[in-house]
Order: sequence, then structure tokens, then C-alpha cells
Amino acid sequence: MSMAPQLVDTAPHASNSPTQAVPVTTAAGIEAWHVESQVVPLIALAFTFEGGAAQDPEGKAGVAQMLARLLDEGAGDLVSDAFQERLAARAIELSFHAGADALGGSLKMLVKHADEAIDLLALALAKPRLDPDAIERVRAQTLAGLRYQQNDPGVMASRRFFAEAFAGHPYARPSSGTPESIAAITRDDLVAMHAKIIGRGGVKVAAVGAIDTARLAEALDRAFGRLNLAAPLTAIPQTQVGHLGQRHVVDIDVPQSVLRFGMGGVPWRDPDFIPAYVLNHILGGGSFTSRLFQEVREKRGLAYSVGTSLVSHRASAMTWGYTATKNERVGEALAVIGDEIGRLIAQGPSDEELQKAKDYLTGSYALGFDTSTKIAHQLAQIAFEGLGMDYIARRNDLVANVTQADIRRAGARTFADGKMLVVAAGRPTDF
Repeated sequence: MSMAPQLVDTAPHASNSPTQAVPVTTAAGIEAWHVESQVVPLIALAFTFEGGAAQDPEGKAGVAQMLARLLDEGAGDLVSDAFQERLAARAIELSFHAGADALGGSLKMLVKHADEAIDLLALALAKPRLDPDAIERVRAQTLAGLRYQQNDPGVMASRRFFAEAFAGHPYARPSSGTPESIAAITRDDLVAMHAKIIGRGGVKVAAVGAIDTARLAEALDRAFGRLNLAAPLTAIPQTQVGHLGQRHVVDIDVPQSVLRFGMGGVPWRDPDFIPAYVLNHILGGGSFTSRLFQEVREKRGLAYSVGTSLVSHRASAMTWGYTATKNERVGEALAVIGDEIGRLIAQGPSDEELQKAKDYLTGSYALGFDTSTKIAHQLAQIAFEGLGMDYIARRNDLVANVTQADIRRAGARTFADGKMLVVAAGRPTDF
């Protein structure tokens, strides 16, 4: 992976709000969102290709993630060391990552090195070498990480949760793979995954920084316009969180159990997502102000941290949560969590509670756009979700207009009857 020195990206964007993004369509048909800012001589690029770990072949979980780790391990005529030296010499930051539904990346460079940075990105995308020594190095690193994770209660609880929640579905497979699946991955698997995901037709791009539209269009054609069209993706069936009401233990000899719990959810593209998001903030997403934080930590001292979040995948959505507590207090912690969910189902939040949540969520939103890199990643994600270029401008109004009726509707879809799938990694004595 990239070892380039860090570029400091602290440019303020008060005068160049992300709401001023403009669409760019290049001669090769690449579509991007562009925010021009001349405050500092930096350019940040974020891009997302459709298709991720859910596309891994059966029995070979980890292919997409291995591919992401190998894209900058040599490309074209440049072996891995030479490629990394070119990045480092120009302080170019290039990285790739793979999630369940997408393979994405980011590029950050000084304006004066933009041409070379774009050329290196184009090479990494179109002509990754996938040399045997690089594959074996990444394989060994991955296997070492998996061995380490076997003693990490948080990782093991999360893995078991997804395996139970989505049993028989691609989302049940760990994106980083298993020792057996990683050992089975061949170069041909990586080449096939590259052909399936890395193509000019399914990429979403956002660019922020000191570059005008004409130069950006030319750069994007060099980076993405010469890619082949990607091969067809495997269709991923829609699914829901299963095994609600069940509890499972991953036996690890530790004095404290790590808990993962979850239930239904609402995808980001759904009109009820914003009400569900506000409701989640009230339940467990609001850090120090959430009901779970107050009841589980502040009032009872059961855990150091506790929270919930919304997970939105292409083929499923869920509300899931986390905490950790002493083995002998697991049952008590879960009872408190269940009680708070039950109270929200039966009574909903108070008007004051709802207003405070909306005030915080609207007031804090701009904090996610204080650097070029953050803006680029937010825009690329919004484009990937198909929410429209005006989403950032509309988002705070959507939050502010959430009503108690919206909250009840979203609660019925996410909490249902309050049953959760729960996984504890540890040795709980009161489960």
C-alpha cells in the first residue's frame, strides 16, 4: 500500500461549500462531481466502483480486498518498489479499499504533481501487475492479520454476527476472508475480479481542489476513460437481518464480553432513512446524549462505551449496536438495552428529545466537510447511493422536518417487535 508522506489538508471551504458542486462529463463519458477551490494548491479525488466483497467467489472470500491491496503494488512497467518510490518522490497519496458493495479509492496530490499522479492512478487501475511476489506478500500479511484477529473479541463478535444475520448470503462472508479462503485465492481470481469491477461504466468520481473544469475533464479521461467496460456483476439478492431473538456466544477466555446486537434497518436511498437516522441518534448514535449511553454507562456503569448505527448495503439494511461489559453483567446490559428499545417502540421520544436530536444533527453536519478530502469522499458516496447532487443542500431540511409520525413509522420498520440478534464474544455467565 502507499507509503507516501502525509499531505496536510486543512483548507477551509466556507466560501466553497460542497453545495456548489457542478457536474462534469468528459469526452469519454466519465461523470464526476467537481468543487473548485483555489485556497491551497491541492487536489483530492475520490472514486467508487460498483461491486465489492459480495462479488467474491464461493469459497474464496477476500478476493476483492486482496485486489484493493494489490492495485498499487506495481503497475505497468513499474514493479512495486518503483511504483511506491514514484508516489513518495512527489508526496502523492494513493489508496484503495474494498467494502461489501464497492471498491473505491482516493488520490491526493499537489497541483504541480497532478499530471504524474493521474498517470500513476491510471496505471494502477488499468494495468496492475499482480506479480506473484506481491500476491504472496499481501497473502502473508492478510493471514497474519487473520491470526491476530482470532484473539480479538470485537472482530470475532462482528464476524459471527454477520454470519448469523445473513446466513447463506454473500454478506455473511467476512470481506477479509478466512485462512482457508485466502490460501485458495489464485492470480486468476484476482484478474477476474479486476475485470468484473474496474471499468469505466460503473465508476462514481468526485474531485475537490485547485483544478478547473477543463483540466479536470482531461485528467479524468486519462485516469478512467481508457478503462475497459467492466464484466457483468453477479446479482446479489435482497435480504434482511435473520435470526432475530437469538443469542450466540463466541467462546474467548476474557473477563469482559464484547457484544454485537442488531435488528432491521432502512437503506440510505429510502425516504424513511432520515427519520430512522434521527431515531438512531436518540437511541444510541448520539454518543454522550443518547439513551443507551445515559442508561448503560452513566446511570449503571455497565460499560465504557455503547452505541448504535445504521448500516446500509445495496441488498440489505440494519440497525446494529455494540458495547462491552463484564461477563457477569451481560444479561443486565442487554436487559437495559432492550428496555430502552421497548420504551421507544411504546412511547417514542419526547418532543424535546426529538428537537435536540434534530438541532445537533443539522448543526454538526458541516463538520464533515472541513477538508478537500472529506468533501470528495462525501460527494463520491452520495453519488454512489444515487441521492442526487443537491442532497447536501437538502439534507438539513430533511432532518429539520422530521415529525413524530415519521419517527413512529421508521421505528416500526427498524425496531418491529424489539427482538434482536445478539452475539457475545467472551464467557458471559448471565446471558
